Amino acid sequence: MTNTELFRNKVEEIGVTYTFIASKIGITREALYNKINNGTEFKASEIAVCSKVLQLSSKERDKIFFDVELNSTM
Repeated sequence: MTNTELFRNKVEEIGVTYTFIASKIGITREALYNKINNGTEFKASEIAVCSKVLQLSSKERDKIFFDVELNSTM
């Protein structure tokens, strides 16, 4: 499940548009919004592209896309 708030905050911080991210992934802006809002899940390849575009650390990626607590132990 995508953490919508963290995703949106990172997009704002980096200063890219949702249209730009969608084009890099190869989907429409509407499809991206659907994924951000948990209508459908991101594919692994899409997560990889988003991580690169948004300059995410592995911890940020996990928190946004996998809802993993940064301080949790597994």
